[in-house]
Order: sequence, then C-alpha cells, then structure tokens
Amino acid sequence: MAEEVILLDTWASPFGMRARIALREKGVEFDMREEDLSNKSPLLLKMNPVHKKIPVLIHNGKPVCESLVMIYSVGRTAVLLTGEAQEAAKKEYIECLKVLEGELGDKAYFGGERFGYVDVSLIPFYTWFYALETLANFSIVEECPKVVAWAKRCMQRESVAKTLPDQHKLYDYLLVLKKKLQAQ
Repeated sequence: MAEEVILLDTWASPFGMRARIALREKGVEFDMREEDLSNKSPLLLKMNPVHKKIPVLIHNGKPVCESLVMIYSVGRTAVLLTGEAQEAAKKEYIECLKVLEGELGDKAYFGGERFGYVDVSLIPFYTWFYALETLANFSIVEECPKVVAWAKRCMQRESVAKTLPDQHKLYDYLLVLKKKLQAQ
C-alpha cells in the first residue's frame, strides 16, 4: 500500500513552511491542500478538532498537529528503526546536535546569558535523550557534552523543571508505542 501524506496548510503560514521544508528535505511526496481559514474544511475540523488550526500533517489517515512535532516525526527517530537504518538515523541525529552545539559554543543559553526563544523551542527534546540513548544504544553526553550541559542548566529553571515530563516515564511510553507500531 502506498504511503499517503497530506498537508493541510496555507501558503503564508510560517508553521506550515517548517513542515513543507522538512518534508521536502526528506524527499517525502505530499499533497498540500490549501485551507481557507475563514471557511475551514471538514477534513481540517476532523483532523484537528480541538484547535482547528493549520498546519496538519496527515500520514495514512493519522494527524500530527504541531509543526515542531511534524519536523521531528518526518526526521525518522532512531528508536523505531533497526539495523543500518537505525545507525543512519543515529548519525543524522548526532550531526544535528553537533550543529546546535556549535551554535551554542560556550554560551549559557542560545541567546547568550539569557534563557530565550530558541531555548524554549529546543528544551522539550531533552526529555527524549534518555529513551533515544537507551533504545538506540548510544551516548549523547559523549557525543555532545555542551548540549547536555545546556539542557541541565535549563532544567534548573523552575518553568522547565515543572513542565518537562520525567525521562523514564517518557521511555516507558515509547516502549508501549514501539510495541503498538511493530504490531501494525
């Protein structure tokens, strides 16, 4: 069965632009359906019934509704893969983290000494580190110690510590998700 990928979007949405770039970078064929935000389609209302906003990435009938989550899911996680595909995904993931590490340099935060927009955008991915390292058998701290040190600094902030889920709880969740996906 062919993969069906639909992107509900509008040409001017910067959030949709993120998703389109990620899809094209990965060579994923998709059907972009332009949404009229003043007259939302039944498909948009069905696929994003809570927020009723674009973009919505629909993969084989299953919606993904946040642009940063779309980028992450398009990037194929090393957790769900095996063999050579997993090794390639791990290498790609580490390369991305090394780029971030280069941008971070010796600064406390991506904006310098102040916790800001980029930090808020990136810190949620830290909760995935333990699961990725465990399930894909590699060490992020060995490969990218500055990124891990940055994440630990961010975790000292009350806003971050109160928001991010426990890494072990996320790991358990991913184990269940992996079993479900393998069963399909």
